[in-house]
Formats: sequence, structure tokens, C-alpha cells
Amino acid sequence: MSNEDKIQVEGLVVEALPGTQFRVRLDNGHEILAYLDLESVAHTVVSGLPFGTQKRVELARALAADPKILLLDEPAGGLNHEEVYVLGDLIRRIRDERHMTVLLVEHHMGLVMSIADHVVALNFGRKLAEGTPAQVQADPDVIKAYLGSKDQ
Repeated sequence: MSNEDKIQVEGLVVEALPGTQFRVRLDNGHEILAYLDLESVAHTVVSGLPFGTQKRVELARALAADPKILLLDEPAGGLNHEEVYVLGDLIRRIRDERHMTVLLVEHHMGLVMSIADHVVALNFGRKLAEGTPAQVQADPDVIKAYLGSKDQ
């Protein structure tokens, strides 16, 4: 199955009409491919694409559902520094141009701090700090948990 088919399948909307009829329509697959600069690989098997491009295909699949909130769980995992930078720009663009809330769960602090307006820092499931990126970075509990202290 090509990327175009996968995105269209993910964007498939089935609406129940009165009685037993269904109306099926494909939403925004081509527009999303263009938005994420995936048109040139639309008919390529995803597993044959570079890893960074595969990540954009995953974003396209998520956007095809037209979500109100985009939940991204470790989107930078496995990416090199350049790809993380490009991903950050793309996430900001999605947030700003599509007026979409993005909930980002990520360990790559450079990415988090470059994207987030509001940060919640956790340590083993316990909230350490919450606030702007600058406030969280300066929080003593965050510093201790992630950088350690002289006493440790």
C-alpha cells in the first residue's frame, strides 16, 4: 500500500445516514501530503522511506483524522540532530497554521524547549515543575532530578 492509500484510509470517514445507508468520503489526504511535502513519495511503500520521512508519514496519518489535539509521543525518537530540528519546525508550523493544540511527550529537551509554551516536567510519574520553559529549566527540583546535585 502506498503512502497516499494509507493516508486516505486513515482519513476515511463513514457517516451513518437514516436507515442502513452509509456515506463514505475521503478527507484531505492530498492536501496533507502537500502540506507535509510528501507528494513525491505518495506512491512509495513507507518501509522503503528514510526514517525522518516515515515520521512525516506518521504525522500525515494523524492529521488526516483532523484532530483538535495532536498527541505526539516521543516523535524525535531515532532522529538525528538535523531531523529533530526539521521536526521542531514542522510541529510549530502545524500548531501555528492549523491552530492546533499539541501535547508533546518527549525526552529531547532541546525540542521541547524550542516548541513549548507550557511545560510540565515529570520524574518517575511525579510532577516536579510546571510553567514556561524558562521557569521549568530553572526549577531546583528539575535541575536536581535531571542534572544531579553535588551531594549525589
